[in-house]
Amino acid sequence: MTKPPHKNRKLSPAESDLWQTVMGDVEPLPESVIADTKALSESETISDEASQASESKSSPPSSSVPVSPLSPTPVPAQPTPAPDLSHGAGPGLDRRTQERMRRGQIDISACIDLHGMTQAEAHRTLGGFLFDVQAQGHKAVLVITGKGKMGEGVLRDAVPRWLNEPENRQMIRAFSHAAPKDGGEGALYVLMKRLK
Repeated sequence: MTKPPHKNRKLSPAESDLWQTVMGDVEPLPESVIADTKALSESETISDEASQASESKSSPPSSSVPVSPLSPTPVPAQPTPAPDLSHGAGPGLDRRTQERMRRGQIDISACIDLHGMTQAEAHRTLGGFLFDVQAQGHKAVLVITGKGKMGEGVLRDAVPRWLNEPENRQMIRAFSHAAPKDGGEGALYVLMKRLK
């Protein structure tokens, strides 16, 4: 660690010239503004008049602003979104569980059939279902989407996207296409996270 510069150090002639150049067009604050700023505490605000007196004339007037002269304002950390899930994979999901999902060897404790619903109905119903089964402590559920006509299942394509939406993503560990006995590509196994 380096020592801080000595407080009583004299400026060199070059530093003194530079300082005079920088400070050449600076005007002292009026006494009323200096007295006002000394009286401020962290809970008080700067009035529009004091703000205008301390700012340059080219800047627009500002509204009252909370002042905390000695402590910087902390910037809240943005939560990092969880990575999107894909069929049969999830963070922290072991290989054995992935294999059991692929083979359909998981204990399904609840089921919902979205087949035949509109997208809006299915989206709303899925969110409510996931919330309810997590609250009830279910570990694995079956979501039936249907395969659609000619392999063009609207819900079959939409449900994996919906499962990756932040409000749903925080409730699930993983999802995968169901085994043929449970609906194949027209259904999904969903592994739920435990409530904390």
